[in-house]
Amino acid sequence: MLIEQILLLIILVTGSALYATRRLPFEVTSILIIVSLALTGILPPEKAFSGFASTATLTVAAMFVLSGGLIRTGALEAVTIYLARFSNGSPRRLLLLLAFVIPVASAFVNDTPVVVMMVPVVISLSRQFQISPSKLLLPVSYFAILGGTLTLLGTSTNIVISDLYRQAGGSGFGVFDFTPLGLIYSVVGGLFIFLFSDRFLPNRSPLTSLVDNLRESPYISEIALAPQSKLIGQRVADVFSRIARDPQAQDVDPLRAKRRRISNLRHLNTTADATQSTVELLTITRDGRTYQGPRGQELTLGQGDVLTFLGTPNTIARFLSEARTQVVAAAGAEAAESSGAHDQTLVEAVILPESLLTGRRLDETQLDKLYGVKILGVQHRGRPVLQGLSSRRLESGDVLLLQAAQPALHSASEAGRLLLIEGVERSILHADKNVRALLIMLGVVGMAAFTPIPISVLALTGAVLMIVTRCLRVDEAIHRLESSTLLLLAAALPLGYAMDSTGLAAAIVDFLLHSLGGMAPVIFLSIFYLVTNLLAQILTAKAVAVLFTPIALSLAANMGVQPEPMIMAIAFGCAASFLTPMGHQVNAIVMGPGNYTFGDYIRIGLPMTILMWLVATVCIPLLWPL
Repeated sequence: MLIEQILLLIILVTGSALYATRRLPFEVTSILIIVSLALTGILPPEKAFSGFASTATLTVAAMFVLSGGLIRTGALEAVTIYLARFSNGSPRRLLLLLAFVIPVASAFVNDTPVVVMMVPVVISLSRQFQISPSKLLLPVSYFAILGGTLTLLGTSTNIVISDLYRQAGGSGFGVFDFTPLGLIYSVVGGLFIFLFSDRFLPNRSPLTSLVDNLRESPYISEIALAPQSKLIGQRVADVFSRIARDPQAQDVDPLRAKRRRISNLRHLNTTADATQSTVELLTITRDGRTYQGPRGQELTLGQGDVLTFLGTPNTIARFLSEARTQVVAAAGAEAAESSGAHDQTLVEAVILPESLLTGRRLDETQLDKLYGVKILGVQHRGRPVLQGLSSRRLESGDVLLLQAAQPALHSASEAGRLLLIEGVERSILHADKNVRALLIMLGVVGMAAFTPIPISVLALTGAVLMIVTRCLRVDEAIHRLESSTLLLLAAALPLGYAMDSTGLAAAIVDFLLHSLGGMAPVIFLSIFYLVTNLLAQILTAKAVAVLFTPIALSLAANMGVQPEPMIMAIAFGCAASFLTPMGHQVNAIVMGPGNYTFGDYIRIGLPMTILMWLVATVCIPLLWPL
């Protein structure tokens, strides 16, 4: 038994060091831990690999898919940006709005995708308000961390702790058992950030390369109004709130006039950022005659009208979907219906020097006729083609925005010698499915709160519904699974079993009782929280939670106190990772775009950590009596 304890201690120290230093990828470290437990005989193989079949691992995986469905449909983005517009250019008001929106979102959605979604939004709003993103991005991360403490679903660490407690014979925790202390955490922490973040955070420009990566390149596209289009019968001036001015009428700089952004359909403006949610109408072509600027304002749109406009991939895709239009490769070419099929993918394709498309006009490419691939837009030398789209001949290096099913795209790229650049499709929101995504998530949360059905069953059901209702494709759902987190859980759970079976957890408990045995339970709980919290700043929260939960249960039994306060000390101690960028994944996400240094985290994170420690010391014994 002693040899097994020593071997397990070596595995723990080595694994913790690898997690902390990132010398190996998380996935590799996790697999090494699992294999080591089996090879050393500490656990039989079925126990060593039991983490893969754990309800906690499956629940967390399902939550990633549910979160992905909300992000992919823009359900959260719509609410967030709509509220942000109420800030009216005030950074303080924007910070206050973020303090309400982000914790609520993070309470039911994994905080990582919430922060990933908010980074480009906050950078864009920072540009509008003319403030540094470094004043907002770290508060966004902290708000997400605080919101994760509100419910069982807020963070995968809570799910793991609840599962371990249930396996040890306890009752586990319900969805809202964390809420009382989580609300106190969110209010106290949110007030601290609102009052002092401007003083503690730097006024620093973002890293240019990272910010540029968040921008969507604009394209010129042409659409023909199909018979079923919602735009038919409407005046141009009523559909668009502003019209690009006619370069032949009082405009000195035609290029500047055409580049002016005009608002998209008014009912679409509430679903995306004001700087990224619009298309710019350039021309209207009817019966061979082209209308620009004021000359087209009074027109009533009719079937067959061709609109030429400027937009990003996201705004173009949304416009095609909402307006029910047809895509045309060039004026006069046969129109092809813009398919809303779920398997349609949006990609960028670079025309290679040896491409068969070089020198051809758009209507001569035959991509739609031969492969079912639609050309939605063109870029030349990194810029949209602002005029002559129909007659212009393609050149090597031009970038095409293509839409089709994956097999068709690959067939067209091979035949036409195009270089496909996938990834832009991930920025396209399935906005027409955001209501069903919200209903699925609300159904999972509601049934978890008011029915005895296990959260694991509900989460997996919700994940399947996200795919069945086409909020997500299967490949998108798989892409949303975070392998580092899931493999970490698969390794950490058998570590907890090993600590119990080898007696290492009991040995640690004996040491702590011998060292701190004379202290009052409240003081002991406070120290236990602080140790957990400091370790979570270096290691991952899930690893610390799995290692300390069996210790907490043994300590509670030996001290004759209730286990819930000790477990809550672990849950909230692990969650409050404000001190370092590696303490929580969302802290690392904002480090680059915010151009933060390690010292920035210490400067604001240290007082936050002390404040939350004092709150936990006072409130945990009050809410869960020892």
